[in-house]
Amino acid sequence: MKDTVQYKTRLEEELKELTAELKTIGVHDPENTENWIESGADLNDPSADPLDVADRTEEYGERRATVAVLETRYNNITRALEKIEKGTYGICEISGEEISPERLDANPAARTCTAHMEEENSLS
Repeated sequence: MKDTVQYKTRLEEELKELTAELKTIGVHDPENTENWIESGADLNDPSADPLDVADRTEEYGERRATVAVLETRYNNITRALEKIEKGTYGICEISGEEISPERLDANPAARTCTAHMEEENSLS
């Protein structure tokens, strides 16, 4: 098995940056800490100007999409760090084969080997 110290350091640094970025546009879901929720203005305020509501709705959609992308990366990193602790890091979740060092160098949170890279997004 490969030396995981360098990967762990990179993952921890990226997790810290992601957490800070997520906190600027979202909050942890109190019912499921793997989820982040976009934090934004109340879009249901009946006294709000319709143009303001339209702008806030558009901004909400953009922030929500950003949160979703960052949340996926956040969860992949926390999963990779858990695998390092368990000694299962660097194993493809589909084939059970070792993930190449080149793939892990490019993406230390990779969950699959290069052969199954296209299927990684379908993993839960």
